[in-house]
Amino acid sequence: MAKVTFIGGGSFGTALAILLAGKSYDVNVWDRNKDIIDDININKRNSKFFKDLSLPQNISAVYDMGEAINGAKYIVLSVPSFAIREVCMKLKSWVKDDQIIISTAKGIEEGTNLRLSEIINEVLPNNPAVILSGPTHAEEVSINMPTTVVVSSKQMEFAYIVQDLFTTKNFRVYTNDDLIGIEIGGAVKNIIALAAGICDGLGYGDNSKAALMTRGMSEIIRIGTKLGGNQETFYGLTGMGDLIVTCTSMHSRNRRAGILIGQGLSAKEACDKVGMVVEGVKACEAFYELKEKLDVYMPITDTLYKLLFTDKDIKAVVMDLMVREKKNEMH
Repeated sequence: MAKVTFIGGGSFGTALAILLAGKSYDVNVWDRNKDIIDDININKRNSKFFKDLSLPQNISAVYDMGEAINGAKYIVLSVPSFAIREVCMKLKSWVKDDQIIISTAKGIEEGTNLRLSEIINEVLPNNPAVILSGPTHAEEVSINMPTTVVVSSKQMEFAYIVQDLFTTKNFRVYTNDDLIGIEIGGAVKNIIALAAGICDGLGYGDNSKAALMTRGMSEIIRIGTKLGGNQETFYGLTGMGDLIVTCTSMHSRNRRAGILIGQGLSAKEACDKVGMVVEGVKACEAFYELKEKLDVYMPITDTLYKLLFTDKDIKAVVMDLMVREKKNEMH
């Protein structure tokens, strides 16, 4: 079987590594944290993320990145969106042209507003890049709960290869050639999930959550189509599906951080307490700048930005959202 290397030994990378090990692939994990490397190799565990889960014997870990990707057919980038460029720059020294790069991160690059596939194509222009997205919690993937995802690429023949790579009886993989829509849907939903958590932290109910998710979908579609995505994509796995799972589940780090912010913690305090990267915070800042540049109406993103980055009172920003100018729902 082909070798697969995961760059990043976080929760989702580990869950996907378990999935592929179950298909008899030779799986390597690289991480900058030597404790994770040692835990995988010595104890066959990744206790930082999965305390009670034993890893298959055909998963090993390597601290040297060049050694990790040597001979791998697939290189899976399971790192936060802000780390994609840095990781690709490091990979550039060792990567071969025939190695397929797969990214599982969701976001855009702060400052450049580039999508993650654009960063990969810029830094590693000779390697095919495939994006894997959709409603996936690592905790459920790791124990084989039925899950569906979607893959996309500028070169769709490689998306079909990655579809075959990950498909199992419990992990169904779809393809979609709307790469822009796939990436934007997965990034913006983190903003809405953070806001949904704040609703929960404030003690608001189902009415509030339903309204936020529905109007949040409008923002995803508005910015996504402005950037060139297809509206139909946002009603699929990387839009509606991802929005549902991240706004409603306690597995969602964005929702958990939002709950803490709603209860009175600062964004930094909330992220520190969650203990993992909360993509919604960085996404809010990036998409606020982008919607200002493109003149796209995104009131939830605008309101959340004011709360996170201008120290505006939480009840005041909610009131601003509710008492805006009256509008037709379809406009």
